[in-house]
Amino acid sequence: MTAAKPLRADAQRNRQALISKAREIFDAGDFDLRFDDFARLAGVGIGTLYRHFPTREALAEAVYHGEIAALCDRARQLQATLPAEKALATFLRGMVSHMDAHQGLARTFATLMATRSDALAEGSQALEQTVTDLVAAAVRNGSVRDDVGAGAVMMALHGIGAARDRPGWRAQADGVITLLLDGLRRPSSGERESEDVSTSS
Repeated sequence: MTAAKPLRADAQRNRQALISKAREIFDAGDFDLRFDDFARLAGVGIGTLYRHFPTREALAEAVYHGEIAALCDRARQLQATLPAEKALATFLRGMVSHMDAHQGLARTFATLMATRSDALAEGSQALEQTVTDLVAAAVRNGSVRDDVGAGAVMMALHGIGAARDRPGWRAQADGVITLLLDGLRRPSSGERESEDVSTSS
């Protein structure tokens, strides 16, 4: 398959301006804005908008890809600078902070999910691979148990996101992450011996 032709510098700037403005609009929860108005607010022409993004869904998908790429980059930075278990914990707590700070975006992405967007599926796979890498690194250094996979962590994150309209959501979400991290932690030898004694008695 022939690779897509790289965009000219001005075309790339226009595309990025549209994505940046759309991110602001979606984050503010302004779902009633006419699609054509995205062009005006981004400072580009209507033709430029439709050339890059023929539909609102296509623009939302581009915003979503950018968010996922930023989260994955953040995970790689954490892995490069922190012990594995600290990188995992910091990333998961950061995910909750991101959901809290960008609730409008979360609702936009939930709308994408309802349309069974391929972009959302690809983004979810990329995010799950990132979590898989974080968990695997913590398993290798012995800080995380090896009988719980990244799928369980993703289920917890999806559940946290789905419950974001609950009263007191942020405190409860932080509590779920604490429970998750406690559950993932590999018991010390002393704790394992205590568990063995309790099981046998």
